[in-house]
Amino acid sequence: MQRSAVTLAQVLLGGLCLVVLAAPANAEQVRRESDITDLRLGQRIFVDDGSCPAGQIKQVTGAKLSTAGVVRRIVCVARPGSHR
Repeated sequence: MQRSAVTLAQVLLGGLCLVVLAAPANAEQVRRESDITDLRLGQRIFVDDGSCPAGQIKQVTGAKLSTAGVVRRIVCVARPGSHR
């Protein structure tokens, strides 16, 4: 019985790892930052507005919660899928 419990725990842990690793691939992409209507805490949205250098894209992240709502953190990052 204990052997099957360990196996189940390993399967669940493996599934959790797959979900965590697949999450960045599901990031939403919009053309303008004004197209972001409802940013949640921890959510990442790529904005392809041409404001970042070549090979990079603007990433808007719901950084922290304030009394006015979710505070955005904006950085230029390497485009997903680009290899450097």
